[in-house]
Amino acid sequence: MAKSGSLGKTIVLLILVIILLIGGLLWFDFIGVIHVKSLFSPFYKAIGLQPQTSTTATNSRPLIADLDQDRLDKQRESLEIFKQELEKRESDIEISEKKNEQIALEIENREKSLEEREKTFNNEKEKYDKKEVNIVQIAANLEGMQPKNAVEILSAMDDQLVIDVLRKVEERARANNTSSMVAYWLSLMDANRAATIQRKMVSKPVSLDDEDE
Repeated sequence: MAKSGSLGKTIVLLILVIILLIGGLLWFDFIGVIHVKSLFSPFYKAIGLQPQTSTTATNSRPLIADLDQDRLDKQRESLEIFKQELEKRESDIEISEKKNEQIALEIENREKSLEEREKTFNNEKEKYDKKEVNIVQIAANLEGMQPKNAVEILSAMDDQLVIDVLRKVEERARANNTSSMVAYWLSLMDANRAATIQRKMVSKPVSLDDEDE
């Protein structure tokens, strides 16, 4: 009796192990871990299940491939946006550089213009200074001459130079607190010429080039 009972337990355990083994194989085959569909396909058909096959496993790969493609497309899109931003920045920098070049050119032209004006002013000032020195010298020379000789020299000058010399003589006389020879010299001149000189001195023209003789 003891031997038959022990044998029965062994058979039951063996059957249980076989059931568990078969169940485990069926489960791993169903989820695609191992492939024993050829052995259990009748069982799958009997219970109405579709085993995991290489075909169905392969069908999941396009989904992964699509995800990879989407990832690549997004990366390309990001790179394209970054490229466009770089191009825009380069364009903005180029525009800014052109504006700076234009401003620099304008500043350079203004500096040249200022230099030319300063040069012209200095030249005119030098001419004026030289003319002023000459007029002072002429006035001093005429003051030291006989009135008749001084009038002869004045009569040979153009009206503007005569006016400049006579004004300088009057200026020197006021500075030295002496009598001016201008009135006397004018009295010795030709009456018409003296009248013209006095008229122009009263009007104080800037230039006598347009004045009628």
